[in-house]
Amino acid sequence: MRGLFVTGTDTGVGKTILSAALVAAIAAEGEPVGACKPVVTGLDEPSGLNEPSHPWPHDHELLASMAGMAPQEVAPQRYGPAASPHLAAAMAGERIDAARLIEHAHALAQRGILIVEGVGGLLVPLNEDFTVRDLAVELALGLLIAARPGLGTINHTLLTLGAARAVNLEVRAVVLTPWPRHPSAMERSNRETIARMGEIEVAGLAPVAQPDPAELAQAGAGLPWRRWLTPESCVSGRT
Repeated sequence: MRGLFVTGTDTGVGKTILSAALVAAIAAEGEPVGACKPVVTGLDEPSGLNEPSHPWPHDHELLASMAGMAPQEVAPQRYGPAASPHLAAAMAGERIDAARLIEHAHALAQRGILIVEGVGGLLVPLNEDFTVRDLAVELALGLLIAARPGLGTINHTLLTLGAARAVNLEVRAVVLTPWPRHPSAMERSNRETIARMGEIEVAGLAPVAQPDPAELAQAGAGLPWRRWLTPESCVSGRT
């Protein structure tokens, strides 16, 4: 399987925009690409990305539009409540089947490069004994960590790095999302500190104002996604 698994330091830190930007950039290069959001919750509410001037679709719908897929193909498990996947499933009288999620991702990988967007952070439970981190281990893809550039990001990002490395996940990079056109002194310091203390490449994703394929592809093209697809790409401290 060739692709990347996008996780985050928390919910709402830019995983979906990063994932969509990667899918759009890969597709714009003419490469076959698929998208996977194994579980999506919160469908009873407006998208967390929503803005009055530029409405954003839900995560799986955005990824589907970038990959040329049906939304239900991107996300096989879909729930209305804005809750942790294990709780949202329980509220629907269901239990998320880990084996089914793994099988679905492997099937989508036949499309080409696969971009998988996780749910929340690595330790979010998908059922009582299977977390997003467990799924990432099973899929064995290079890991990208989406993180905020601002206050609090150092601790959250280093904790996520530690959680990933504890189970030998190969972290390819941290991506600060969105990376401002004119970063503050604190944001520049955060980026340098994460790179140095985490011994990890730290990139920045340009701001994306609307769910437009060309704009997302342009933002994704600014990231070294081809290099991240290869195991040799993880170079300590590179910024």
